[in-house]
Amino acid sequence: MLVISGKNISKTYGIDVVLDDVSFNVNRGDRIGIVGPNGAGKTTLLEIIAGEIKESSGNIYIRSGLTIGYLRQKNNFISGGTVESEAQKTFAHLQQMEKDIRNLSVKISDHKCPSFDCSLDAYTALMEEYEKQGGYTYKSELRAIIEHMGFSEEDLSKTTDKLSGGERTRLALACILLRKPDILILDEPTNHLDLNMLSWLESFLKAYQGTILAVSHDRYFLDKIVNKVFDMNDGSLEIYSGNYSESLVRKNERLEARRKEYEKQQKETIRQEEMIRRFKQHGTEHLAKRARSREKRLAQIEKISKPHTKQDKMKLAFDADYKSGNDVAISEDLVKSFGDRVLFKNVSFNIRKGERICIIGDNGIGKTTLLKIITGKEKPDSGYLKIGYNVNFGYYDQGQRLLDDKETVLGEMKNAYHLYTDTEMRSLLGRFLFKGDDVFKTVSSLSGGEKAKLSFLKLMLSGANTLVLDEPTNHLDIPSKEVVESALLEFKGTLIIVSHDRYLLTKIPDRILELTEDGLVEYKGNFEYYVEKSKEFEETNEVTSSSSATESESADITEIVLSAEEEREAKKRKEAKERRRLRRVEELETSIHEIEEVIADLEASLCEPENLHRYEWLQEQADILEEYKKEVARLYDEWMDIQ
Repeated sequence: MLVISGKNISKTYGIDVVLDDVSFNVNRGDRIGIVGPNGAGKTTLLEIIAGEIKESSGNIYIRSGLTIGYLRQKNNFISGGTVESEAQKTFAHLQQMEKDIRNLSVKISDHKCPSFDCSLDAYTALMEEYEKQGGYTYKSELRAIIEHMGFSEEDLSKTTDKLSGGERTRLALACILLRKPDILILDEPTNHLDLNMLSWLESFLKAYQGTILAVSHDRYFLDKIVNKVFDMNDGSLEIYSGNYSESLVRKNERLEARRKEYEKQQKETIRQEEMIRRFKQHGTEHLAKRARSREKRLAQIEKISKPHTKQDKMKLAFDADYKSGNDVAISEDLVKSFGDRVLFKNVSFNIRKGERICIIGDNGIGKTTLLKIITGKEKPDSGYLKIGYNVNFGYYDQGQRLLDDKETVLGEMKNAYHLYTDTEMRSLLGRFLFKGDDVFKTVSSLSGGEKAKLSFLKLMLSGANTLVLDEPTNHLDIPSKEVVESALLEFKGTLIIVSHDRYLLTKIPDRILELTEDGLVEYKGNFEYYVEKSKEFEETNEVTSSSSATESESADITEIVLSAEEEREAKKRKEAKERRRLRRVEELETSIHEIEEVIADLEASLCEPENLHRYEWLQEQADILEEYKKEVARLYDEWMDIQ
């Protein structure tokens, strides 16, 4: 069932075109990921669908009677209510029903009241409706979701004006999830969530009954949740089925098909122009007439524009000015508190030169504080910390608080690296996509992604041999994240990274350290290894705590093992099917290429002057040519069907 339809939607601000003739359909139950570089118009599209802004032209249709929940990136909650009161607003209708039930219960307590029968009927009907709408479960559901979004019992009385931006976003997400709207619109929902919150949110959304549209740069999240991708770039929109990884394959296939189509047309145009030239050379009226006819047909052909297969990316590379000693940082039993609250204790580690360490842990556990202790920006309450010989830290602050908001982009860089000339510095800024007058923007006017790029440029020029990075991929679009990951992989120095980016955690670390209140838990591998080992740990605990399991529970475990085995077999069958599909695609493309070459040769021979009077031969060759064209059309149809 169609729930949203956009037709020829455009949005402009002055001369800036944000959306250009965009069309799409959304069906009930779709889970759509909206991706694209920063500034591609993703948030603008969400705002139009949510009814917050009006399109400049085109039409947006939303099926009547459907509820919409919209999570913005920022500016959530300005009323000053408490965490609990804001969450409870979601259930205002149930709270009103509770008041009505209490009032009716008072009325029916008096059996002699003239309106007793009517009140009893109303009370019974209201109780049934209350139960139907989840009146008996909403309070526990509210507490559960609030807890999963990282709010403790003490946080419930906090007013929203005292919450950080990340906390307000998490509270807004909790309230929207509690409402359970028919259409869930999420703008960067995974920002500010730790790994446990991400895992819970993904499980929740997988079971969600409504329609989901989510702008996200979290590739892991997109692979887990979405079944369709809207890929936006330069105001346009392309639609791909499947999750993010599958959409990349289809996007590359589409670009390759367009490239071949473009090259084929270019080749055919050159061939036709050559034939026209040859006809004109002969100087006969007959051939001149043919030349004019071909020129007319050639002019009427709709030109295929050259596909843009590359987009501008920042050029990032880290290089240390000098090497550090073998021991970079050693600690024993570090403790850090704020007031009466102990963030962590018993934190011990030994970080060696060239290691790639990623630190993970729940929000608020003290990961950023630990980085600041390592770099000397904070002092531990107690414990031992030694920084090795020749260690030169380069620190990336996730909040970009190390940038001066009052400075221009060029001024910020010149203040830090004054030996560079303006020309040299502008050239460096150009590598990070600050071009033309962009260098005169104030830092305060930059987007989160632009501030991140500016911070990375400063970090690159620092020549540090030990990079300490706090959420380095926050605020970056997917292409920029990939650039950062490649630069980190090529860096020869030491990396100490705090991150919740599961793609980065899979690609970068050779060790993961999980920070808990009682110290660090070490995993000698990447994120996949961490997930595997943490699951084993949980399963071991479950087995220990349920040693007296009943026979039915044992049967359940057997069933889980069997279903896991079946899942592996299904995965093998799926992979084999995909290999067969790819082989067939390759065979079809080879056949199409060969037949198109035969067609081109036949068409060329038909146009040779010496063959123009061989009428029977021309008819015979034309029939053969027609058969070849039918065959190539059939092959193209099959090729499209199996994409």
